[in-house]
Amino acid sequence: MDEQKQVVENAHGLTYLFDDKPEPAEIREVAEGVHWLRLPLFETLDHINVWLLEDGDSWVIVDTGLNNDRTKEIWENVFDKTLKGKPVSRILVTHMHPDHIGLAGWMVDKFGVMLTMTRLEYLTCRVLAADTDKEAPKEALDFLYQAGVPDEIIEGYKKRFGMFGAAIYDLPQNFYRVSDEEEIVINGRIWKVAVGNGHSPEHACFFCPSLKVVISGDQILPRISSHVGVFPNEPDANNLEDWIGSCKKLKSVFPEDLLVLPSHNEPFYGVHNRLQSLIDGHEKRLVKLLAACDTPRSPADPALFSILFKRTIDKGLFIMAISESMAHLNCLYRRGLVNKSLDEDGRLRFIAS
Repeated sequence: MDEQKQVVENAHGLTYLFDDKPEPAEIREVAEGVHWLRLPLFETLDHINVWLLEDGDSWVIVDTGLNNDRTKEIWENVFDKTLKGKPVSRILVTHMHPDHIGLAGWMVDKFGVMLTMTRLEYLTCRVLAADTDKEAPKEALDFLYQAGVPDEIIEGYKKRFGMFGAAIYDLPQNFYRVSDEEEIVINGRIWKVAVGNGHSPEHACFFCPSLKVVISGDQILPRISSHVGVFPNEPDANNLEDWIGSCKKLKSVFPEDLLVLPSHNEPFYGVHNRLQSLIDGHEKRLVKLLAACDTPRSPADPALFSILFKRTIDKGLFIMAISESMAHLNCLYRRGLVNKSLDEDGRLRFIAS
């Protein structure tokens, strides 16, 4: 372990393990045999944390980063200089978003190992990748129109449709399935799978009771709340209720003294405080949204956006914002608190019951 680590208190009931963060390509040990690597992402969210676990005479990698040359170069440097000459024996993926699964297929090809993840995440990823070079379906365009998305942004969506496959290296044709509560042995220690829903269909967290560590993926982040949206393929989904239910479940599963290793931001203690904060944040927004629905509201109504988001929603963020707005409105609808209908223009309207 790195003897230079420091514990830093946070006003929100969280305690951070370090007062700094590693540079790209720098490996830092955070628990016995558990190593932290930060990989670059975008301007708005500039990094993802991935994890390297010692496993006897080999290594296990948890999440992979984006499928691009810069990330591959960092990994090649890690393979050459950091892994102490030991091979990679297993690739674990928390969920199917491109910053997590982007290079999984590349690593499977490189090391001849099996990809390990939950079934719904693997199959959903395969379905999305299969849309490559296809036109946006009518159902998706109808969903966006009904939700109040402007024509200009719908046109942009049509041009970008099917790009998911380009964001990931081709997935292998088979995989090893893990399920909720399943146990995996790594380096002689048991790691338990704890599944959450809402952000992604069957998101796996990996929890080691003996180390008191959980690799939480995007299910538990210390400073930001993961995107919870509704998308055209399942327009009536209640993903927000799934998310809230998952936070409650994980709070009952995880002990309070866990070290949380998130996919974004820094390792921290205070898992119960953070899960409760995530629950409370969404419930408070639901109360405010319900009050705003004293008059018929479109999911794209600026009055709703101002409740849900602290920043201005530009064209590049509009589709994500609509999906999150729909998730909250669907939750209110499924709770029986709002009614919904189509107006004379075929646009969705929600109003308090």
